[in-house]
Amino acid sequence: MRAPEAAPVTPHPLDIELWLSTAFIDEVATVNVHSNADMIQASAALYYRLRALVAALDAERRAFPLRRP
Repeated sequence: MRAPEAAPVTPHPLDIELWLSTAFIDEVATVNVHSNADMIQASAALYYRLRALVAALDAERRAFPLRRP
């Protein structure tokens, strides 16, 4: 079994990742908090969505590096 960090992440452009993350948070907000299985599934899915969002931010930062005065 591979560790989750070992799975490669290929993000969409940042604006799409933001939209996907926002839509997914709205979807997960309706999950039954009293169901262990639902909570585990939601937390795992949120973890991978967050990894994709961070990867998109990193890609954007590499494409447009900050200029320091």
